Amino acid sequence: MKSTRDRILQLLLNNPHSSINEIADEVKINAISARHHLTSLLADGLIKAEEVRHGVGRPKLVYSLTDSGAERFPTRYLDLTNRLLDQLKTQLTPGQLENLFKMIAKDIAADQIDKIKNLGLEDKLRYIQEFLLTEGYTIDWSKQGEDYLINEVSCPFFHVSKNHPEVCSVDQILLSTLLSIPLDKIRCITAGDHQCSFLIRKSSLPVR
Repeated sequence: MKSTRDRILQLLLNNPHSSINEIADEVKINAISARHHLTSLLADGLIKAEEVRHGVGRPKLVYSLTDSGAERFPTRYLDLTNRLLDQLKTQLTPGQLENLFKMIAKDIAADQIDKIKNLGLEDKLRYIQEFLLTEGYTIDWSKQGEDYLINEVSCPFFHVSKNHPEVCSVDQILLSTLLSIPLDKIRCITAGDHQCSFLIRKSSLPVR
């Protein structure tokens, strides 16, 4: 049976930028115990903490694995993916690589588009939120005035994107294809932001 420390590390592997309360809930321990384990993991250099701010109020701490923490998990699949992308980048032009990622994103979306094409935007977003969980993504969304903000809480390509930031284009194309409307990427984890975020502007929404 995995120790509590190992369960926290596994959680942060799959869900970087988790808060103390999120970690406590997922690992089924209280917040005081979670804080004790996180302090120990920070001291060992296996995780890092960052302050993030959401609107007004005090910023909160979120936790992610350091490279040392990530190395505790089997990485052969990651090595293989990085090697494949390294080879692709020597064989394809940047435009061809971009087209390849577009095809991958549209292939993931293809079976879902007909299921949601007649839904309203918020119903589409709720459906997409559930569907993307099966693809390894966790997203949340909220209405911001007359626009909609989508935050990517966790991404299955997070570790690959460190060496190959081009992979991040898959997320935007996938969401845009599923929603059948364009959206703007306003934050990106490869640019140093704590998560990727997308904005659906009112001007992009179909006129009713």
